[in-house]
Amino acid sequence: MYEPIRTKSVHTLAADPSDFPHRSREEELDIQLAGHLSALLAVTDELRQLSPSMELDEAAEALATQVARLRGGHPPVRSAVAAAIHEPHIAGLHQRAHALAGRALVVAASRADTAAAILAAQRMEAHTLVAA
Repeated sequence: MYEPIRTKSVHTLAADPSDFPHRSREEELDIQLAGHLSALLAVTDELRQLSPSMELDEAAEALATQVARLRGGHPPVRSAVAAAIHEPHIAGLHQRAHALAGRALVVAASRADTAAAILAAQRMEAHTLVAA
């Protein structure tokens, strides 16, 4: 037999709307997009440590700006730790960055955030060229 439900459903409407937290779809997408861009920034920072370039520096700054905008002006936490240098690791980082940029692009498109979508598409293209 089935066990009876002992707690109230979170899907039922509460008598008082302030009984549980609510976020709009836009707020949820902002949080998700900021998370994807932050993860992409972390991979970009690691790539900058392993193979410094002006293009990666500019990309990291653009990503940090977008994350801060999405988080209400709070700058993202940056990492300065890098692993040992070897080619498979760098290629794997480029593949991971490409995947993260793709996820960010999907969320930015559904959110209709043109600036973030353009940045994510540029990062996808850059990591496709390097990883190939």
